[in-house]
Amino acid sequence: MATPLLEVKNLRVEFPTRRGTLLALDDINFDIAPGEILGVVGESGAGKSLTGAAIIGLLEPPGRIAGGEILLGGRRIDNLPYEEMRKIRGRQIGAIFQDPLTSLNPLYTIGRQLVETIQTHLPVSAEEARQRAIRLLQETGIPAAEQRIDQYPHQFSGGMRQRVVIALALAAEPKLIVADEPTTALDVSIQAQIISLLKRLCKEHGAAVMLVTHDMGVIAETCDRVAVLYAGRVAEIGPVGEVIHRPSHPYTRGLMGSIPAMDEDRERLLQIDGAMPRLNAIPRGCAFNPRCPQVFERCRQDRPELQDAGATRAACWLVNKEAAA
Repeated sequence: MATPLLEVKNLRVEFPTRRGTLLALDDINFDIAPGEILGVVGESGAGKSLTGAAIIGLLEPPGRIAGGEILLGGRRIDNLPYEEMRKIRGRQIGAIFQDPLTSLNPLYTIGRQLVETIQTHLPVSAEEARQRAIRLLQETGIPAAEQRIDQYPHQFSGGMRQRVVIALALAAEPKLIVADEPTTALDVSIQAQIISLLKRLCKEHGAAVMLVTHDMGVIAETCDRVAVLYAGRVAEIGPVGEVIHRPSHPYTRGLMGSIPAMDEDRERLLQIDGAMPRLNAIPRGCAFNPRCPQVFERCRQDRPELQDAGATRAACWLVNKEAAA
């Protein structure tokens, strides 16, 4: 295993409110090696996007990092002043968001935005930056890049805008890309193109990727490893093939069972009864216990930590219970 580029250790994110403090992320741990793509998956409200926002230093107030560490290349970045973090964002960490229109300024041409980003982070002239911008647009599959570089965002389709956003994220050759639902707003054929592009470019540039999504098809197609989040904690983490085909946590099994399979003849898909708990009503013990079909008494009392479950690690008491049986 290569030395991790990104290390997230015991990360806690809180939201102070008038009725008390809400714990949104609780003791999150994972790492990503250079050139590796880690998928982060879970239901809405699991804490996926919040984890990405904490890493790139864009938590919305009053949200705050209340504990733990985030290290990039061995350097701690979660406690840096705003201006210092701003230099790292873009230069060492690139971001790709769900809606490309929120990442692009409608008043500026694509070229101006790329050139400004490049010149902000790299010591190059305006002409060198423009040539680099054209090469990035060509790399990301924009046809006639020399002409289209002077067009505005509204002159591009949704899929083409997302390609521009990927070019922006790669503009300063960052070590880490945080991609938050980068294909959700696109139709299926364009999704496949964007995923293929992201994989190829990240391998070529040697960047590590944290891919936030709720789409297990995207995870299976793209990622090397996957972390399954539930109620602000990691429920299971491991190689993508193991998590998808041999999940150890009941929540992961439920997620996998709710996906239609082309090679299976099932009349009904599995479903996970109930809903994700609200932040002010997370149950004692394992947060998944009210919805778990295999719950037993210890699940309601003690909260499990991640533990070895074959090729993956799962936060579930059944792992030891089954091993002991």
